[in-house]
Amino acid sequence: MKWYNKAVFYHIYPLGLCGCPKENTGVSGSHFGKLKDWVCHADKLGCTAIYIGPLSESVGHGYETTDYKKVDCRLGTNNDFKEFVEFCHSKGIHVIVDGVFNHVGRKFFAFKDLKEKRESSQYRDWFCNVNFGGNNEFNDGFSYDNWGGHNSLVKLNQRNQQVKDYIFDVIKFWTEEFDIDGIRLDAADVLDFGFMGDLRIFTNRLKEDFWLLGEVIHGDYSRWANEDMLYSVTNYELHKGLYSGHNDHNYFEIAHSVKRLLGMCGGRRLYTFVDNHDVERIYTKLSDKEHMYNITLLLYTLYGIPSIYYGSEFCLEGKKERGSDWGLRPCLELEDFKGAYEGNVITNLCMQLGQAKKDYDELYTGEYREMFLTNRQYAYGRMSDNSAVITGLNNDDKPAVFYVDLPFEAKEAVNIIKAPDVDEKAAEASVSLTGKRLHFMLPANYGMVVHVQ
Repeated sequence: MKWYNKAVFYHIYPLGLCGCPKENTGVSGSHFGKLKDWVCHADKLGCTAIYIGPLSESVGHGYETTDYKKVDCRLGTNNDFKEFVEFCHSKGIHVIVDGVFNHVGRKFFAFKDLKEKRESSQYRDWFCNVNFGGNNEFNDGFSYDNWGGHNSLVKLNQRNQQVKDYIFDVIKFWTEEFDIDGIRLDAADVLDFGFMGDLRIFTNRLKEDFWLLGEVIHGDYSRWANEDMLYSVTNYELHKGLYSGHNDHNYFEIAHSVKRLLGMCGGRRLYTFVDNHDVERIYTKLSDKEHMYNITLLLYTLYGIPSIYYGSEFCLEGKKERGSDWGLRPCLELEDFKGAYEGNVITNLCMQLGQAKKDYDELYTGEYREMFLTNRQYAYGRMSDNSAVITGLNNDDKPAVFYVDLPFEAKEAVNIIKAPDVDEKAAEASVSLTGKRLHFMLPANYGMVVHVQ
């Protein structure tokens, strides 16, 4: 199986984690030593891949690129990042980075040339819908397409062969210079489909098992994740269901999304997350914080590629404030969380589930099967011929008892999660096996993961 289909990702927004200045003034920083410490933490959690970005030189938040071939000076140097990737690889951890190819910043060389030379610029067709009869808030004397209504993010024309060649050269540089293992395409839902198809062909030739992930929010995910374009996309549909399905005590919403997405995408594993650098922390959005336990079980045991956004394993909160995302991208110090591995139930749970993903093939190869479903209880299996990993969940505020029928005669049922002493509910939970029937007894807002064979 390809590395990415077995991966557990740790997602780092480096400018935030390292406490870099929000505006790039050209002052150099040196933060890859700190980032290596967080890689060691991710490794301890059982993560096997790092998604880190944005990394290219930029003006502010990192997505208004100035120079694609230079690591943002606020973080460090190109050589620092090269050593960082080597360090990750030495631990068996793959690295993917942000590919911000939908738009650039206003200080990007081609846009600066356009501002200076206007109609005579050789780069006028590098950008979409440049109109020299228009204007904007920067008083450029022309208008252009942007991303999200922000003229600081100038939309590139991926149908222009020169633009495409330039981007492919950037990817070749990052692969040969830094040995990255893949790219997360920013704003893939508005990228040109022909460009993404050509990108798939190019990267297949560039490096074996090079992974392409697309940021897609709404729509039929199979339009992007298929044999001809990307390997996977961000699973925003399930992300929404994970918190609203618990806030509303409605496991039907989650189960429906799972079946719909499996029907839509088939064997394509979607990139599954509970939060990221663009959305409020799930711990903030939960009406009942105890639901974080079951959500974490779902993240790891459903069909997909799980990802932890840095800090969420510690139940960190974070909100957008006055339209700013910086509250979602805090500076953190590992020293402040040194007791979490045993003292925080969710941190410990992530460690154990990370190990389970390595120990139980069913969590990769097993077919998803819904086995029990009500508004407040849900059980499903990852099924092989004569074994399964079965997850049982209760989101009710009182205990629940239910059973599931197995498709085979089982001899043993083993609880995969060994709860730390601080998990007070663990003693109340139990599972028993009688032939082809598995009985769950679950306390309020709790779940179990059981291996049967």
